[in-house]
Amino acid sequence: MTEVVDASGVAPGEVLVDVKGVKVHFPIKRGLLIDRTVGHVYAVDGMDLTIRRGETYGLVGESGCGKSTFGRALLQLEELTEGSVTLGGVDLATLKGEDLRRQRRHMQMVFQDPLGSLDPRQTVEQLLLEGMQAHGLASDKKGARDRLVELLAAVGLPPGALSKYPHEFSGGQRQRVGIARALSVDPELIVADEPVSALDVSVQAQVINLLEDLQSEFGLTYLVIAHDLAVVRHISDRIGVMYLGALVEEAEADDLYALPLHPYTRALLSAIPVPDPVVEDTRERILLSGDLPSPANPPSGCRFHTRCPWAQRTRCSTERPELRVVPLDGVPASHKVACHWAEQIASGELQPHAVDGAVVAPLDAPGAAPHAIPGSTLLPEE
Repeated sequence: MTEVVDASGVAPGEVLVDVKGVKVHFPIKRGLLIDRTVGHVYAVDGMDLTIRRGETYGLVGESGCGKSTFGRALLQLEELTEGSVTLGGVDLATLKGEDLRRQRRHMQMVFQDPLGSLDPRQTVEQLLLEGMQAHGLASDKKGARDRLVELLAAVGLPPGALSKYPHEFSGGQRQRVGIARALSVDPELIVADEPVSALDVSVQAQVINLLEDLQSEFGLTYLVIAHDLAVVRHISDRIGVMYLGALVEEAEADDLYALPLHPYTRALLSAIPVPDPVVEDTRERILLSGDLPSPANPPSGCRFHTRCPWAQRTRCSTERPELRVVPLDGVPASHKVACHWAEQIASGELQPHAVDGAVVAPLDAPGAAPHAIPGSTLLPEE
Protein backbone atom coordinates (compact mmCIF):
# COMPACT_ATOMS: atom_id res chain seq x y z
CA MET A 1 0.00 0.00 0.00
CA THR A 2 1.34 3.44 -0.92
CA GLU A 3 1.95 5.71 2.05
CA VAL A 4 0.03 8.98 1.97
CA VAL A 5 2.12 12.03 2.73
CA ASP A 6 1.54 15.77 2.74
CA ALA A 7 3.38 18.40 0.71
CA SER A 8 6.34 18.35 3.11
CA GLY A 9 6.78 14.61 2.74
CA VAL A 10 5.53 13.86 6.26
CA ALA A 11 2.88 11.20 6.79
CA PRO A 12 -0.45 12.29 8.32
CA GLY A 13 -0.30 13.12 12.01
CA GLU A 14 -0.18 16.23 14.13
CA VAL A 15 3.06 18.13 13.54
CA LEU A 16 4.53 19.26 16.85
CA VAL A 17 7.80 20.78 15.61
CA ASP A 18 8.16 22.64 12.31
CA VAL A 19 11.61 23.96 11.46
CA LYS A 20 12.06 26.13 8.37
CA GLY A 21 15.26 27.61 6.98
CA VAL A 22 17.14 27.61 10.28
CA LYS A 23 20.64 29.06 10.17
CA VAL A 24 23.04 29.55 13.07
CA HIS A 25 26.19 31.47 12.13
CA PHE A 26 28.82 32.39 14.69
CA PRO A 27 30.94 35.47 13.91
CA ILE A 28 34.73 35.19 13.76
CA LYS A 29 36.23 38.22 15.49
CA ARG A 30 39.70 39.71 15.14
CA GLY A 31 41.36 42.83 16.49
CA LEU A 32 43.19 44.08 19.56
CA LEU A 33 41.34 47.25 20.49
CA ILE A 34 38.27 46.97 18.27
CA ASP A 35 36.79 43.61 17.37
CA ARG A 36 35.80 43.28 13.76
CA THR A 37 33.98 40.42 12.10
CA VAL A 38 36.17 38.75 9.49
CA GLY A 39 33.99 35.76 8.75
CA HIS A 40 31.44 33.34 10.15
CA VAL A 41 31.27 29.73 11.26
CA TYR A 42 28.28 28.29 9.40
CA ALA A 43 27.37 25.74 12.10
CA VAL A 44 23.80 25.29 10.85
CA ASP A 45 23.09 26.51 7.35
CA GLY A 46 19.57 25.86 6.11
CA MET A 47 17.75 23.18 8.14
CA ASP A 48 14.16 22.20 7.34
CA LEU A 49 12.40 19.39 9.18
CA THR A 50 9.16 18.45 10.89
CA ILE A 51 8.59 16.17 13.87
CA ARG A 52 5.18 14.62 14.45
CA ARG A 53 3.72 14.45 17.92
CA GLY A 54 4.65 11.20 19.67
CA GLU A 55 7.41 10.15 17.27
CA THR A 56 11.16 9.84 17.66
CA TYR A 57 13.26 11.70 15.10
CA GLY A 58 16.88 10.60 14.93
CA LEU A 59 19.50 13.10 13.74
CA VAL A 60 22.85 11.58 12.77
CA GLY A 61 26.13 12.81 11.32
CA GLU A 62 29.83 12.88 12.11
CA SER A 63 31.34 15.16 14.73
CA GLY A 64 31.38 18.80 13.68
CA CYS A 65 28.39 18.66 11.34
CA GLY A 66 26.23 20.91 13.55
CA LYS A 67 23.88 18.37 15.19
CA SER A 68 24.22 19.64 18.75
CA THR A 69 24.10 23.28 17.68
CA PHE A 70 20.85 22.59 15.84
CA GLY A 71 19.38 20.89 18.91
CA ARG A 72 20.28 23.87 21.09
CA ALA A 73 18.94 26.29 18.50
CA LEU A 74 15.65 24.40 18.37
CA LEU A 75 15.29 25.02 22.12
CA GLN A 76 16.42 28.64 21.69
CA LEU A 77 19.59 28.04 23.67
CA GLU A 78 21.44 29.42 20.64
CA GLU A 79 20.20 32.51 18.83
CA LEU A 80 18.97 31.91 15.30
CA THR A 81 20.64 33.85 12.52
CA GLU A 82 17.71 33.13 10.25
CA GLY A 83 14.64 30.89 10.07
CA SER A 84 11.75 29.85 12.29
CA VAL A 85 11.07 27.11 14.86
CA THR A 86 7.42 26.39 15.60
CA LEU A 87 6.46 24.24 18.59
CA GLY A 88 2.77 23.42 18.90
CA GLY A 89 1.86 26.36 16.65
CA VAL A 90 4.02 28.89 18.56
CA ASP A 91 6.98 30.47 16.73
CA LEU A 92 9.74 30.27 19.34
CA ALA A 93 12.04 32.58 17.39
CA THR A 94 9.67 35.50 18.05
CA LEU A 95 9.55 34.98 21.82
CA LYS A 96 11.73 36.85 24.29
CA GLY A 97 12.05 37.14 28.06
CA GLU A 98 9.15 35.88 30.13
CA ASP A 99 7.19 34.59 27.14
CA LEU A 100 10.10 32.34 26.14
CA ARG A 101 10.68 31.23 29.73
CA ARG A 102 7.07 30.06 30.05
CA GLN A 103 7.33 28.19 26.76
CA ARG A 104 10.41 26.29 27.98
CA ARG A 105 8.15 24.11 30.12
CA HIS A 106 7.06 22.37 26.91
CA MET A 107 10.59 21.58 25.71
CA GLN A 108 13.45 20.08 27.68
CA MET A 109 16.89 18.65 26.99
CA VAL A 110 18.85 15.59 28.09
CA PHE A 111 22.55 16.40 27.79
CA GLN A 112 25.44 14.25 26.63
CA ASP A 113 27.48 14.50 29.84
CA PRO A 114 25.22 13.51 32.77
CA LEU A 115 27.70 14.68 35.41
CA GLY A 116 28.51 18.01 33.77
CA SER A 117 24.82 18.85 33.32
CA LEU A 118 23.95 18.39 37.02
CA ASP A 119 24.89 20.91 39.72
CA PRO A 120 27.25 19.04 42.08
CA ARG A 121 26.16 21.24 45.02
CA GLN A 122 22.50 20.27 44.79
CA THR A 123 20.79 17.08 45.87
CA VAL A 124 18.56 15.23 43.42
CA GLU A 125 15.53 16.64 45.22
CA GLN A 126 16.78 20.20 44.73
CA LEU A 127 17.64 19.50 41.08
CA LEU A 128 14.16 18.20 40.31
CA LEU A 129 12.32 20.85 42.32
CA GLU A 130 14.16 23.75 40.66
CA GLY A 131 12.35 23.45 37.34
CA MET A 132 8.99 22.70 38.96
CA GLN A 133 9.24 25.80 41.16
CA ALA A 134 10.28 27.97 38.22
CA HIS A 135 7.07 27.00 36.39
CA GLY A 136 4.73 27.08 39.40
CA LEU A 137 4.35 23.30 39.66
CA ALA A 138 5.53 22.89 43.26
CA SER A 139 3.15 25.07 45.27
CA ASP A 140 1.95 22.12 47.37
CA LYS A 141 4.92 20.74 49.29
CA LYS A 142 3.45 17.26 49.88
CA GLY A 143 2.16 17.03 46.33
CA ALA A 144 5.60 18.05 45.01
CA ARG A 145 7.30 15.39 47.14
CA ASP A 146 4.93 12.72 45.84
CA ARG A 147 5.62 13.90 42.30
CA LEU A 148 9.37 13.54 42.83
CA VAL A 149 8.97 9.99 44.11
CA GLU A 150 6.84 9.17 41.04
CA LEU A 151 9.50 10.63 38.73
CA LEU A 152 12.26 8.56 40.31
CA ALA A 153 10.12 5.44 40.09
CA ALA A 154 9.48 6.16 36.40
CA VAL A 155 13.23 6.24 35.68
CA GLY A 156 14.05 3.26 37.89
CA LEU A 157 15.55 4.96 40.94
CA PRO A 158 14.52 4.48 44.61
CA PRO A 159 13.02 7.30 46.74
CA GLY A 160 16.22 7.41 48.79
CA ALA A 161 18.03 8.88 45.78
CA LEU A 162 16.37 12.25 46.48
CA SER A 163 18.83 13.02 49.27
CA LYS A 164 21.95 12.08 47.29
CA TYR A 165 24.33 14.24 45.26
CA PRO A 166 25.26 13.60 41.60
CA HIS A 167 28.75 12.27 42.41
CA GLU A 168 27.20 9.45 44.46
CA PHE A 169 25.66 7.84 41.36
CA SER A 170 27.05 5.81 38.47
CA GLY A 171 27.00 7.25 34.95
CA GLY A 172 23.80 5.44 34.01
CA GLN A 173 22.08 6.54 37.22
CA ARG A 174 23.12 10.15 36.64
CA GLN A 175 21.62 10.01 33.17
CA ARG A 176 18.40 8.71 34.72
CA VAL A 177 18.42 11.73 37.04
CA GLY A 178 18.86 13.97 34.00
CA ILE A 179 15.89 12.31 32.30
CA ALA A 180 13.80 12.71 35.47
CA ARG A 181 14.71 16.40 35.59
CA ALA A 182 13.55 16.82 31.98
CA LEU A 183 10.27 15.04 32.80
CA SER A 184 9.60 17.08 35.95
CA VAL A 185 7.84 19.93 34.09
CA ASP A 186 5.68 17.67 31.85
CA PRO A 187 7.29 18.63 28.51
CA GLU A 188 5.94 17.76 25.07
CA LEU A 189 9.36 17.64 23.38
CA ILE A 190 12.65 16.26 24.69
CA VAL A 191 15.88 16.86 22.79
CA ALA A 192 18.32 14.10 23.75
CA ASP A 193 21.84 15.11 22.73
CA GLU A 194 24.01 11.97 22.60
CA PRO A 195 22.13 10.56 25.61
CA VAL A 196 24.10 7.29 25.81
CA SER A 197 27.46 7.99 24.17
CA ALA A 198 29.22 8.45 27.55
CA LEU A 199 27.83 5.21 28.99
CA ASP A 200 28.91 1.56 28.90
CA VAL A 201 27.25 -0.61 26.25
CA SER A 202 25.16 -2.55 28.77
CA VAL A 203 23.97 0.68 30.38
CA GLN A 204 23.25 2.20 26.96
CA ALA A 205 20.63 -0.47 26.31
CA GLN A 206 18.97 0.22 29.67
CA VAL A 207 18.73 3.97 29.03
CA ILE A 208 17.45 3.49 25.46
CA ASN A 209 14.76 1.08 26.69
CA LEU A 210 13.88 3.55 29.44
CA LEU A 211 13.40 6.36 26.91
CA GLU A 212 11.08 4.14 24.86
CA ASP A 213 9.05 3.15 27.91
CA LEU A 214 8.70 6.78 29.02
CA GLN A 215 7.57 7.78 25.54
CA SER A 216 4.78 5.22 25.66
CA GLU A 217 3.79 6.22 29.20
CA PHE A 218 3.85 10.01 28.84
CA GLY A 219 3.28 10.48 25.10
CA LEU A 220 6.62 12.21 24.61
CA THR A 221 8.17 13.42 21.37
CA TYR A 222 11.93 12.96 20.97
CA LEU A 223 14.67 14.49 18.88
CA VAL A 224 17.57 12.09 19.42
CA ILE A 225 20.97 13.43 18.32
CA ALA A 226 23.60 10.72 17.97
CA HIS A 227 26.44 9.34 15.90
CA ASP A 228 25.82 5.69 16.82
CA LEU A 229 23.80 4.43 13.86
CA ALA A 230 22.72 1.25 15.65
CA VAL A 231 21.21 3.25 18.53
CA VAL A 232 19.43 5.59 16.14
CA ARG A 233 17.96 2.74 14.12
CA HIS A 234 16.68 1.03 17.27
CA ILE A 235 14.89 4.03 18.73
CA SER A 236 13.88 6.24 15.79
CA ASP A 237 10.75 6.37 13.65
CA ARG A 238 12.36 8.74 11.13
CA ILE A 239 16.00 9.64 10.59
CA GLY A 240 17.70 12.72 9.19
CA VAL A 241 21.34 12.56 8.05
CA MET A 242 23.22 15.81 8.55
CA TYR A 243 26.41 16.96 6.86
CA LEU A 244 28.12 20.30 7.37
CA GLY A 245 25.11 22.22 8.63
CA ALA A 246 22.22 20.79 6.59
CA LEU A 247 20.24 17.62 5.94
CA VAL A 248 21.41 15.46 3.05
CA GLU A 249 18.83 12.68 3.47
CA GLU A 250 15.65 12.04 5.43
CA ALA A 251 13.47 8.93 5.54
CA GLU A 252 11.61 6.44 7.71
CA ALA A 253 14.17 4.42 9.66
CA ASP A 254 13.59 1.13 7.83
CA ASP A 255 13.60 2.83 4.42
CA LEU A 256 16.88 4.63 5.09
CA TYR A 257 18.73 1.50 6.15
CA ALA A 258 17.21 -0.61 3.36
CA LEU A 259 18.00 1.83 0.52
CA PRO A 260 20.29 4.78 1.35
CA LEU A 261 20.31 7.21 -1.58
CA HIS A 262 22.90 9.85 -0.68
CA PRO A 263 26.59 8.93 -1.09
CA TYR A 264 27.34 10.20 2.42
CA THR A 265 24.59 8.03 3.94
CA ARG A 266 25.89 5.04 2.00
CA ALA A 267 29.37 5.67 3.38
CA LEU A 268 28.07 5.94 6.95
CA LEU A 269 26.06 2.73 6.73
CA SER A 270 28.95 0.86 5.09
CA ALA A 271 31.03 1.60 8.19
CA ILE A 272 28.70 -0.43 10.43
CA PRO A 273 30.35 -3.81 11.11
CA VAL A 274 28.31 -6.91 10.28
CA PRO A 275 28.65 -9.88 12.72
CA ASP A 276 29.01 -12.35 9.85
CA PRO A 277 32.53 -12.83 8.44
CA VAL A 278 31.26 -13.96 5.04
CA VAL A 279 29.01 -10.93 4.60
CA GLU A 280 31.60 -8.60 6.14
CA ASP A 281 34.26 -9.67 3.64
CA THR A 282 32.04 -9.31 0.57
CA ARG A 283 29.85 -6.28 1.26
CA GLU A 284 30.37 -2.80 -0.17
CA ARG A 285 32.73 -0.56 1.79
CA ILE A 286 32.95 3.15 1.02
CA LEU A 287 36.00 4.81 2.56
CA LEU A 288 35.84 8.60 2.53
CA SER A 289 39.09 10.50 2.06
CA GLY A 290 39.88 13.71 3.87
CA ASP A 291 38.30 15.29 6.92
CA LEU A 292 35.08 17.20 7.29
CA PRO A 293 35.66 20.64 5.69
CA SER A 294 35.74 23.67 7.94
CA PRO A 295 32.28 25.13 8.62
CA ALA A 296 34.01 28.53 8.52
CA ASN A 297 34.63 28.04 4.82
CA PRO A 298 32.35 25.32 3.44
CA PRO A 299 32.75 24.12 -0.15
CA SER A 300 30.64 25.73 -2.84
CA GLY A 301 27.79 23.79 -4.42
CA CYS A 302 27.16 20.45 -2.75
CA ARG A 303 28.95 20.51 0.59
CA PHE A 304 29.93 16.86 0.15
CA HIS A 305 31.43 17.07 -3.33
CA THR A 306 35.06 17.36 -2.11
CA ARG A 307 34.79 13.85 -0.59
CA CYS A 308 32.17 12.23 -2.81
CA PRO A 309 33.18 9.19 -4.94
CA TRP A 310 30.30 9.98 -7.34
CA ALA A 311 30.99 13.72 -7.75
CA GLN A 312 30.65 15.09 -11.30
CA ARG A 313 32.36 18.02 -12.96
CA THR A 314 29.14 19.99 -13.42
CA ARG A 315 26.53 21.00 -10.85
CA CYS A 316 28.22 19.32 -7.87
CA SER A 317 30.75 22.10 -7.29
CA THR A 318 28.53 24.99 -8.35
CA GLU A 319 24.90 24.23 -7.44
CA ARG A 320 23.73 23.35 -3.94
CA PRO A 321 21.17 20.51 -4.14
CA GLU A 322 17.80 20.77 -2.44
CA LEU A 323 16.19 18.06 -0.33
CA ARG A 324 13.76 16.36 -2.71
CA VAL A 325 11.76 13.22 -3.40
CA VAL A 326 13.33 11.10 -6.16
CA PRO A 327 11.15 9.24 -8.70
CA LEU A 328 12.48 5.73 -8.12
CA ASP A 329 10.55 2.48 -7.81
CA GLY A 330 10.25 1.38 -4.21
CA VAL A 331 11.17 4.79 -2.80
CA PRO A 332 8.25 6.34 -0.86
CA ALA A 333 7.44 10.05 -0.93
CA SER A 334 8.64 10.34 2.67
CA HIS A 335 12.19 9.51 1.53
CA LYS A 336 14.04 12.68 0.49
CA VAL A 337 17.63 13.26 -0.57
CA ALA A 338 19.80 16.29 -1.41
CA CYS A 339 21.81 14.94 -4.34
CA HIS A 340 21.82 15.97 -8.01
CA TRP A 341 22.59 12.44 -9.19
CA ALA A 342 20.64 10.24 -6.76
CA GLU A 343 18.70 8.51 -9.55
CA GLN A 344 21.81 7.79 -11.64
CA ILE A 345 23.74 6.51 -8.61
CA ALA A 346 20.89 4.22 -7.53
CA SER A 347 20.50 2.78 -11.03
CA GLY A 348 24.22 2.19 -11.45
CA GLU A 349 24.52 4.61 -14.36
CA LEU A 350 27.18 6.47 -12.39
CA GLN A 351 29.98 4.44 -10.85
CA PRO A 352 32.22 5.55 -7.98
CA HIS A 353 35.69 6.84 -8.77
CA ALA A 354 38.82 7.56 -6.78
CA VAL A 355 38.91 10.77 -4.76
CA ASP A 356 42.19 12.53 -4.00
CA GLY A 357 42.83 14.14 -0.66
CA ALA A 358 40.47 17.02 -1.22
CA VAL A 359 40.73 19.96 1.13
CA VAL A 360 38.97 23.27 1.41
CA ALA A 361 41.17 26.32 1.27
CA PRO A 362 41.22 28.57 4.32
CA LEU A 363 39.94 32.10 4.12
CA ASP A 364 42.55 34.09 2.27
CA ALA A 365 41.15 37.42 3.36
CA PRO A 366 38.14 38.86 5.13
CA GLY A 367 35.03 38.18 3.09
CA ALA A 368 36.75 35.65 0.81
CA ALA A 369 34.32 33.33 -0.92
CA PRO A 370 34.35 29.61 -0.13
CA HIS A 371 36.31 27.61 -2.68
CA ALA A 372 37.92 24.21 -3.06
CA ILE A 373 41.55 23.55 -3.90
CA PRO A 374 41.88 21.63 -7.16
CA GLY A 375 42.73 18.05 -6.38
CA SER A 376 39.41 16.34 -5.83
CA THR A 377 38.72 14.04 -8.75
CA LEU A 378 35.61 15.30 -10.53
CA LEU A 379 34.76 13.21 -13.54
CA PRO A 380 32.83 14.55 -16.54
CA GLU A 381 29.21 13.56 -16.85
CA GLU A 382 28.49 10.39 -18.74
